[in-house]
Amino acid sequence: MTGELSPIDKAKFVAAKRSVDFVEDGMRVGLGTGSTAAWMVRCLGEMVRDGGLRIRGVPTSTRTAELAREVGIEVISLDEAKWLDLTIDGADEFDSNLNLIKGGGGALLQEKIVATASDQMIVIADVGKEVEALGAFPLPVEVIPFGWQTTKSLVEELLINMDVLGRDATLRMNGTRPFITDEGNYILDLHLGRIGAAHQLSMALNQMPGVVENGLFLDICDVVILGYGDGRVETRDINEGTVEEDRLDFVETDNLFRDLTD
Repeated sequence: MTGELSPIDKAKFVAAKRSVDFVEDGMRVGLGTGSTAAWMVRCLGEMVRDGGLRIRGVPTSTRTAELAREVGIEVISLDEAKWLDLTIDGADEFDSNLNLIKGGGGALLQEKIVATASDQMIVIADVGKEVEALGAFPLPVEVIPFGWQTTKSLVEELLINMDVLGRDATLRMNGTRPFITDEGNYILDLHLGRIGAAHQLSMALNQMPGVVENGLFLDICDVVILGYGDGRVETRDINEGTVEEDRLDFVETDNLFRDLTD
């Protein structure tokens, strides 16, 4: 089955596979959302089913919750967990300081809440997600539906005074209708090109009425695990200042890869 995977999928898989080495018996684990996180959930499910691993998972979206239950992971709410040992999630972009843009899958609000309620956040990504400066990927901003067009205009006006290259904001769509988050909100995607002062922008956005949260994850990530299409894995720990390189030899089992969805 190895030959059926594209290099990008191989990269996502090996990053996810390495990340579950951080999970220990009895942990409360935040389960991210997105295609790379789905590999991780499958890997954890295999460890639960075949290795006897006992964990409780707090998913960051309804689709992650469905997948976790499908593979045999006990799912609990964040209120039940109260605090998490570890969260593993993907990212749309990250820079050298392990600051992130997340929310391409529309789950940024729950993802940020879960990540900040964790002792450690690990990000898994293919090597293409690394950037010199954040902003090439559109920055998601979750807004309430009421008055969203006014909020959009205010956001675009705010961007005039921010250190960014572009200032266009578009409403994310799902076919002919607005995309709806799990919390019943809309998402504005900000096409900024480059973000020069991410902390300033994040604070300004979140102070605006109508804005619920933005996709800048700053000073939250502790470890990034990068996967390569040839099976190489690079683990960067910003707190320890270490970089470890390894190569994973893996066999894609029918159980692990059956019905995998993004």
